[in-house]
Amino acid sequence: MSEVLESTKTAPLTITQSAIDQLWSIRNEQNVPEEYGLRVGVKGGGCSGFSYILGFDTQKESDQQFEIHGMKVLMDKSHGIYLIGMEVDWVDGLNNRGFSFNNPNAKSTCGCGTSFSA
Repeated sequence: MSEVLESTKTAPLTITQSAIDQLWSIRNEQNVPEEYGLRVGVKGGGCSGFSYILGFDTQKESDQQFEIHGMKVLMDKSHGIYLIGMEVDWVDGLNNRGFSFNNPNAKSTCGCGTSFSA
């Protein structure tokens, strides 16, 4: 008899339900292909040293894949050190509208909230 083992990876970040709802809306409006996942990551640049990546993309060999609220999330393995514990939220207020990144690893952030130093 063979035994089937299933491994589950815990996502290193969280995405609020309001952000997931907005992402599904964007995905549907832009007709993003089904095989694409939500890429979350960082890149060099921005006023504080790093800026966040948030967009739909195909899976790459260096990616980890997670499922958060039914959405496939992709993250380059090397980005985990910068994103562990981060929360992605959707803000829809009078003075501010867009995705926000609450990152406990950020030593400082810029005024726009989309770049940080680690």
